[in-house]
Amino acid sequence: MFTRRKIGFWEAYSIGVGGMVGGGIFAVLGLTITLAGGGAPVAFLMAGLIALLTTYSYIKLSLRYPSEGGTIEFIVQAYGNTVFAGWINTLLLVSYIIMLALYAYAFGSYGSALIMGHETLWLEQLLIVLVLFTFVGINLMGAWMTGRSEDIMVFIKLAILIIFSVTCFFTIDPQRLALDTWKSPLSIMTGGLIIFLAYEGFELIANTAADIKEPEKNIPRAFFWSVFSVIVLYVTVAVVAVGNLTPEQVQKAKDYVLAVAAEPFFGKTGFIVIAIAAMLSTASAINATLYGGGRVSYLIAKYGELPEGFKHKVKNGYEGMIIIGLAAVIFATMFNLENISVAGSFGFLTIFAFVNLANFIRYEETNSNRWISFIAFLACIASVVVLIGYNFIHNPTALVSTAVVVVISFLFSYIYRLYRDHEPLSEYIDKRLERQEDRKSMSADR
Repeated sequence: MFTRRKIGFWEAYSIGVGGMVGGGIFAVLGLTITLAGGGAPVAFLMAGLIALLTTYSYIKLSLRYPSEGGTIEFIVQAYGNTVFAGWINTLLLVSYIIMLALYAYAFGSYGSALIMGHETLWLEQLLIVLVLFTFVGINLMGAWMTGRSEDIMVFIKLAILIIFSVTCFFTIDPQRLALDTWKSPLSIMTGGLIIFLAYEGFELIANTAADIKEPEKNIPRAFFWSVFSVIVLYVTVAVVAVGNLTPEQVQKAKDYVLAVAAEPFFGKTGFIVIAIAAMLSTASAINATLYGGGRVSYLIAKYGELPEGFKHKVKNGYEGMIIIGLAAVIFATMFNLENISVAGSFGFLTIFAFVNLANFIRYEETNSNRWISFIAFLACIASVVVLIGYNFIHNPTALVSTAVVVVISFLFSYIYRLYRDHEPLSEYIDKRLERQEDRKSMSADR
């Protein structure tokens, strides 16, 4: 009989790190430094602690409901076949589209700066379209091509980021990190919340939970150590960037600030290497997100949340990948970086809030301390309030894309469920989990 190959701690850990260290750090670092000033490393630390707190719920839910559906499974188990669950799962898909737009935007910014020496709008938008369509094509060739290209890009981007962080420490000006360079606590907090999407990705470990060997040991370790490692990496990168750049330099090169931060130590070569690393990193993130987003769209469509077209096969991929890619092109070319970042962070903070609440609700089944999950839920909700409130007061136009995301995802889910004749959501997203639960139930009845 064919058995699925189990993965160990290092593979699961790599999935979490690879999911987080995508294009986010390259795309939004400049935005965070602009908001937080010398307090940017604290902003990254704060966002990381919220992610770390949320891993508790993901660990417990992954152990209880090991499913390919991951986050989708947890939402369905906690909230049932409801419009609310449908909205959260549709919001997850839309949030993946926003992440694709963010990565493509960063790819275009760094690519334009590398080719022209500065940002050029027409070239940025051309590169956005090209990179998204290229990786839609690669994903349609199948998982083997996706996995091979991803392995190479993940290794390169991590190596370059680590080398950059270590070497550029030697050119830091400590005065640029002094307390008098920090912005207000609220600005630092908002800077951290805007880049919260840079920690999105650890939840991908949950999608592999059924295939992790010794899950009781390896799932908690993989979640905790992947998030902790990325916190250390991001805070270090933020320290190096702030310590090497003046506020004027950050403002001028906000969309490709990491490349400029490499110049004091490496000169022009550093700019070129980091720009290439950023393009590889964002391309890697697009590749992985299209694959994951295509699978998410398939799972949601299969159980009645999206039109059937999302699950039709095209070559070795799903039609949903093409639709997602086109939607990402629209987002990346219509909205600026701050709009996209706010919408993405709002989406994932909201989703993580309700995953934490799901574990709070199911604490007896997951054998959890429900109050840890409730504190994490409150932290996510408070973060959403601060993120929206700050931008409403200081930069209301940044909320335009967020409003679009909320309204479209809810109306789509509600109207589709109301007017289309389709099969309702199953009690379980993953059929393997359903069979496992049925066996447990039969054993208990004997």
